[in-house]
Amino acid sequence: MADTTDHSTTGANAPAYYVSTPIYYVNDRPHLGHAYTTVAGDVLTRWHRQRGEKVWYLTGTDEHGQKIMRTADANGVTPQEWCDKLVEEAWKPLWRHLEIANDDFIRTTEERHTARVQEFVQDLYDKGEIYKGGYSGPYCVGCEEFKLPSELLDGATEDEKLCSVHKRPVEWLEEENYFFRLSAYAERLLEFYAANPDFIQPASARNEVLRFVEQDLKDLSISRSTFNWGVPLPWDEKHVLYVWVDALQNYITAAGYGSDPERFAELWPASVHLVGKDILRFHAVIWPAMLMAAGLPLPKRVVANGWLMVGGEKMSKSNLTGIAPTDLTSHFGVDAYRYYFLRAIPFGTDGSFSWEDFTARYTSELANDFGNLASRVAAMVGKYFDGSLPAAVASGDAEQAVADGLAKAVAAADLKIGEELDFAGGIAAIFEFVKQVNGYLTEQEPWKVAKDDSEEGRARLATILYTAAEALRATAVLLNPVMPSTAEKLWVSLGAEAGLGALSAQTVATVADWGRLPAGSTVTKGEILFPRLEEKPAA
Repeated sequence: MADTTDHSTTGANAPAYYVSTPIYYVNDRPHLGHAYTTVAGDVLTRWHRQRGEKVWYLTGTDEHGQKIMRTADANGVTPQEWCDKLVEEAWKPLWRHLEIANDDFIRTTEERHTARVQEFVQDLYDKGEIYKGGYSGPYCVGCEEFKLPSELLDGATEDEKLCSVHKRPVEWLEEENYFFRLSAYAERLLEFYAANPDFIQPASARNEVLRFVEQDLKDLSISRSTFNWGVPLPWDEKHVLYVWVDALQNYITAAGYGSDPERFAELWPASVHLVGKDILRFHAVIWPAMLMAAGLPLPKRVVANGWLMVGGEKMSKSNLTGIAPTDLTSHFGVDAYRYYFLRAIPFGTDGSFSWEDFTARYTSELANDFGNLASRVAAMVGKYFDGSLPAAVASGDAEQAVADGLAKAVAAADLKIGEELDFAGGIAAIFEFVKQVNGYLTEQEPWKVAKDDSEEGRARLATILYTAAEALRATAVLLNPVMPSTAEKLWVSLGAEAGLGALSAQTVATVADWGRLPAGSTVTKGEILFPRLEEKPAA
């Protein structure tokens, strides 16, 4: 799972492009929503590796808190046993299955994390940023979050209140706690947001955070004293750290905070925190304030993705709308899965999943537009040139238009995927190029040109097929971050490695250089990239 190879072409001490997912709460198995964010981070980091940058991709699991303690107890095991089982049997295997090339996987029960967390909060306590007090108010165990009255729904009785996310009753919490002086950072946070307008994305997420901070920010309860499954406070072991305060620090503990200063200097601040919009406040308000209090740099960007919806409900484990990712990969394949969610649902917006839409896109875009193009070109090179790629010896305006289309697609995809995190827009730009190449073949009609045995006819046929194969060479590179196995199959089919090296060695900077695929490359048809789908499995 973890890719430990140094993909960088930069100096050893150059800052890394550091991307993190949220660390996922392991009260149950992962669902499509978890995989959506993790695949997005994987595509982003693979793209930056293709730029030749040093990249570091972190994911992991959040393993403390009352919810996990109760779930473990209900299953007759200890919280640690419950977490170990789920991590090793569900979470890590799924990321391997989805070809997630993370560089590290952090667990909040690991000593490398807990020891550093205690040092971090001890430092804040010593600075006077943490004080003892009492808390009374509603608490959602499902969210592991204190709730404001405005965030609750009416329940079945006059006294019952429901979490607006889980639609389940909240609990009334009344206990002695330690508090972080979050309210003292309201002005500094607002000043930071103003000076760094791209810190929170998309704009809707930024506006939500601004409204929240402007509404009289309250101090944050950071400890619990009614259960013990958490990181003990070093100065008062009757209390364990509030799970979110513990969890947020994974981004620095995994990066070497307090243990490896050189590594920490290389990795921190993070380039991008990818988060779900339901945990935006923790990452865009509480986390920056804690870092300010500790005197540490803030991450460069916090990007919130929307919710995946099924039947109008947010996909979640607790609402039982979570569909196992393997239900889909067993039907459509892993690469089609990686492609579909980022292509169909613009990152940062809510989106709905349906079998029907997935099937339609698979058939139209992957099988017909892309897969058939690769198959047709390989078949024609085999039929007309015995599998040896001919040279383009009669190029004209039509071929130049394809080369120009490639340059346009590369520029758009690099901007949208690499900078804007607009995965849908970047993939669309690549597939517009695929459609252009299909249109080029339709217009040039190589199957008719092949009937002309003259020298001019053979030259024209050679040029058409070289142009299509060269376009596929570039397409393999562009789609490698999105569909790595499919891109590798195409690379092999084109015989590209003999002349250009491994697909993993190709770069965004050179992908639009027209004519890189050497004439004489051995082109083979290979297996069908996107075979016909079987009937949808029974629910």
